[in-house]
Amino acid sequence: MAFQPIVDVESERVFAYEALVRGQDGRSAGEILAQVSDENRYAFDQLCRKTAIEQATATGLAASGANLSINFLPNAVYEPRACIRVTLAAAMQTGFPLQNIIFEFTESEEISVNHILHILRTYRAMGFKTAIDDFGAAYAGLGLLSKFQPDIVKLDMDLIRDIDSSRPKRAIVGNTIRMLHDLGIEPVCEGIETATEQDVLRDLGVTLMQGYFFARPAVESLPAVSWQRPPGLSSLAG
Repeated sequence: MAFQPIVDVESERVFAYEALVRGQDGRSAGEILAQVSDENRYAFDQLCRKTAIEQATATGLAASGANLSINFLPNAVYEPRACIRVTLAAAMQTGFPLQNIIFEFTESEEISVNHILHILRTYRAMGFKTAIDDFGAAYAGLGLLSKFQPDIVKLDMDLIRDIDSSRPKRAIVGNTIRMLHDLGIEPVCEGIETATEQDVLRDLGVTLMQGYFFARPAVESLPAVSWQRPPGLSSLAG
């Protein structure tokens, strides 16, 4: 697993680290995920959860107070309470606090809305945080959001890229942020690579961000964060 921070640019603290799968021989997430099939999807999903918690604990993530964001494959979950047993066992064995685990999913393949709603509602009832990843680039989108409001929605990086020079993107993201705030959902913007992208997002009311501008993923370790504030802003980190 590699870990990439989601940062709070106002307090200059790490809100969470996202666990990203990597091959033991250096292969990328895309290469690994391309090998996932109907036959191995469940075992792969379970192993990723267990490995993320174990390696996060080894890096000292739990002691830092930050959350751990784990991606899961909705089609690998046949029954949420049964499929969570490996996660619970890993957390118990390592002492990782359940309330600091975020489960996020991307609709990379078409799924039943009722199925994902059942998973998300079950995870919330068990005390986990929930997140929708790549919002604006997947299947259900607003339809899912009207039925369930997760703790976090991560806006797709294609909406963020070059937002400083795109009036349509600023309008779309700005209105999406207002909608999410109205629903009591915390927005996260991912894929930030430049200071000007960060500045525009700050102006739109975004405080949680993720991207190479702050830190690249680091394998089996927590990367240092580069805090680069807009001119005139003093540190609030204390």
